[in-house]
Amino acid sequence: MKSVGISMLLAALYLAGSISGKALGILPKNQALLLAETVQSAPLETPQEQPNLTSMVPQIEQTWEKQFEDYFRRSFPERSITVNDIADTLNRLAIQTKTKPALLYVVPRDKQLELVLIAPGNPPIYKRVEAANRKALLAQAKEFSLTISAPNLEDKSSYLPPAQQLYQWIIAPVERDLQAQGIDTLIFCMGVGLRSLPLAALHDGQKFLIEKYSITRIPAFKLTDTIYTNLHNSPVLAMGASVFKEQNPLPAVPVELSAIAQNIWHGRSFLNQEFTEDNLRIQRQQQPFKIIHLATHADFLPGKPSDSYIQFWDRKLTLDKIGQLGLNNPPVELLVLSACKTAIGNEEAELGFAGLAVQAGVKSAVASLWYVSDAGTLALMTEFYRHLQTAPIKAAALQKAQIAMISGQIRLENGQLQSPNGRISLPPALAKHKNENLSHPYYWAAFTVVGSPW
Repeated sequence: MKSVGISMLLAALYLAGSISGKALGILPKNQALLLAETVQSAPLETPQEQPNLTSMVPQIEQTWEKQFEDYFRRSFPERSITVNDIADTLNRLAIQTKTKPALLYVVPRDKQLELVLIAPGNPPIYKRVEAANRKALLAQAKEFSLTISAPNLEDKSSYLPPAQQLYQWIIAPVERDLQAQGIDTLIFCMGVGLRSLPLAALHDGQKFLIEKYSITRIPAFKLTDTIYTNLHNSPVLAMGASVFKEQNPLPAVPVELSAIAQNIWHGRSFLNQEFTEDNLRIQRQQQPFKIIHLATHADFLPGKPSDSYIQFWDRKLTLDKIGQLGLNNPPVELLVLSACKTAIGNEEAELGFAGLAVQAGVKSAVASLWYVSDAGTLALMTEFYRHLQTAPIKAAALQKAQIAMISGQIRLENGQLQSPNGRISLPPALAKHKNENLSHPYYWAAFTVVGSPW
């Protein structure tokens, strides 16, 4: 931990000067590189110390599946899985989607971090990072999540030291293998304490992780739907609320729903009083929508699944009852929750978030780890649906939207949302805000694919 303290001190010293880009929270490349050099880069194990991955991977899958079964109080179908099964599945999907996916197990232990990488057509790879013991790892993860999700911090770059330290521990040990195999899609299967980590904003000193790979997180590979379906011509059912009795309003929701269902994509939209569970079921009976977009508050909280919820117009639908929506019959390919929040550092909350797709009975979900500003959410969501029209997989569509925000292509100017594809006028409650740059990871790193990336 000593080197992490040094890295934070150096970051503070740099930021005390006049650094261009401070307001964006992104250091110039030469300074970001210097900051990266201060984080711990631990030596890895020798090849002779590698475990038997043939038995290790099924054990990880079984252990983590049991954690989700215990949390949701349900049993998943019996299914055994092997390293070869996973590699073969990834190879099939690589051919179908013309992408190159890899699965990375990230396993925190008391004395070290263990990584297992499985990619198509290659033997599995094991790495052990002894510097990343559980205590050090989870401390960095908590600091990272807290600093990146707090938009009002005076130091907009305070997330960078933990972002770079976590990159060195989780990504750097396998990065040479990822590059050698041409991997472009990373599927993370994370252990306790890491399941709500904003992975997209891990930083190598020059780039964010999302600038290199599209990303998804899964509870276990055996719980992931691996059948590929092209969504390019699938209509969307977009529903949401802009006002609430007990929660803050979401004034951009009417614009978000109309932009997605009528302008960018195609489908139907329902606002406020029409945003009910009954209406959702009725609409699905009339047309088997494969994409469901819910623009509303959703909280993943400590405690039981019944403590977490999605807010409909007339009531809260708790996570233990989400199956009542019948999203698995006919199956929903993509559920989007555009205004979620997850309790940072809580094991139960992260089980609810990471298990969202499985519990809802959908193939994939896109959700946020913290409440993003209304305008920032509108920017990310509209750009995501634009790219979903052409991207080979869902995770790639989200990646392209996030890169557009990082690069400054999407911004707020003169009461409008500006993007390379045109302008969207903001509602009066948001139009009065000053011009805003949306490149800081607070605006885009919260959003993540949960479940299948395909």
